[in-house]
Amino acid sequence: MEVTFDNQSNPLSAQVLALHDNSVIYRVVTDQGLWSRGHTYLKDANPAVGEPTNVGVIHWKEKSFEIYGHKKTLAEIRRRPKSRVKKERYWRWGPERKEYTIVYHNEKEWQASLEGEVVATFSVPFRPKLFGKLKPMVMNLGTPALEKDEVFLFLVFIYCEAKRQDKTNASGGWQV
Repeated sequence: MEVTFDNQSNPLSAQVLALHDNSVIYRVVTDQGLWSRGHTYLKDANPAVGEPTNVGVIHWKEKSFEIYGHKKTLAEIRRRPKSRVKKERYWRWGPERKEYTIVYHNEKEWQASLEGEVVATFSVPFRPKLFGKLKPMVMNLGTPALEKDEVFLFLVFIYCEAKRQDKTNASGGWQV
């Protein structure tokens, strides 16, 4: 499944569109406080009758994810490598699920790998431009990722990109 975000550089407030017909699949909405984020909601744009519209939530202050009502802290689902040199992070929703290796590759895209094979990518524009059109953010989820962890990977990519942008903005990295 390949999707684009209609907001070119903000993954926290966007509509997620199917690439083949531009239909809205998900909406990403963030409650923004005066000094910090509250929650980021991944909302199903076309829920089945009786199904909730909120399929996933990032609780920024609590440092936790919630998927279909099941809440877990980042400490439960994310681990870092023992080596400080590696930039990889390991994410797993539960002990019965496989572990994804998430890495920011070549300063242009996030990659999720299972057992050494890339199963999902999230391409982001390198730097915003003052003039000219930006490329949209594009997420591509392969079949292994779609089977069980679609919502989980959406939340992981949104979380990782938001944190990367926070770090870039804090260091004065945005350029014209």
